[in-house]
Amino acid sequence: MISEKQFKKEIGLTIANAIREDVGDGDHSSLACISEDATGKAKLLVKDDGIIAGVEFAKQVFEFVDTGLKVDVKIKDGTPVKKGDICFYVSGLSQSILKSERLVLNAMQRMSAIATKTNEYVKLLEGTNTQILDTRKTTPGIRALEKWAVKIGGGENHRFALYDMIMLKDNHIDFCGGITKAIQKTKDYLKMNSLDLKIIVEARSLEEIEEILQNKGVYRILIDNFNYDDTKKAVKMIGDTCLTESSGGITLDTARKYAECGVDYISSGALTHSVYNMDLSLKAV
Repeated sequence: MISEKQFKKEIGLTIANAIREDVGDGDHSSLACISEDATGKAKLLVKDDGIIAGVEFAKQVFEFVDTGLKVDVKIKDGTPVKKGDICFYVSGLSQSILKSERLVLNAMQRMSAIATKTNEYVKLLEGTNTQILDTRKTTPGIRALEKWAVKIGGGENHRFALYDMIMLKDNHIDFCGGITKAIQKTKDYLKMNSLDLKIIVEARSLEEIEEILQNKGVYRILIDNFNYDDTKKAVKMIGDTCLTESSGGITLDTARKYAECGVDYISSGALTHSVYNMDLSLKAV
């Protein structure tokens, strides 16, 4: 996984690029009708029920736009909220508040939706030893925000990107010429380049799991698109040799049954690619 320093850098890049994209050479709507020294105050109003996420990100946006903006947080990230709740107040130069508004709302609405959905999975898996993971099926440019939201919702992050973990999926195996060959070449590559990266290998059948188990150095086996019975068999075969992960179209309707098969993790792209934004507003007070 990436370091905290790398993650903070990603967030900084996200903010800078989003402001560049939205503001360009100036917020001419505000510049046209609001004096540069005018001050104001606004509240972040919740208009849906769910788990709030992105409050700390909003603080960073306000800080980036104008260090003079003051944020008074009333509800922290990860807290259940309902329609009518106020998460925070922001005060300072009116132009600065308006310049920050859309990025704050866009990010918080999506982050809150992801945190809310993740929390549904977390509650569903209570009482099992299975944790819910996100995937790389994220929105280009804001992956850090979406993975942050998963953590806020109580889930865990899978690898952040292609560079922080080895994941040998079906295409890698097929292009390379087989499971054993792919694993061995990967271990050679890591040694040659002095890289310390964990290796996950995807299995499409019980036979492939048998072959993976004949190779040392695999951190986790991805049990992909298996039914419940075969998942149980796979978990029994693997035992304590390495960790297990179920994936492939797993939904809220099926997640509990896969967890009861004994896997360590369930990964679901739906946490980030199939959510409806929470309704939030930033209103002047």
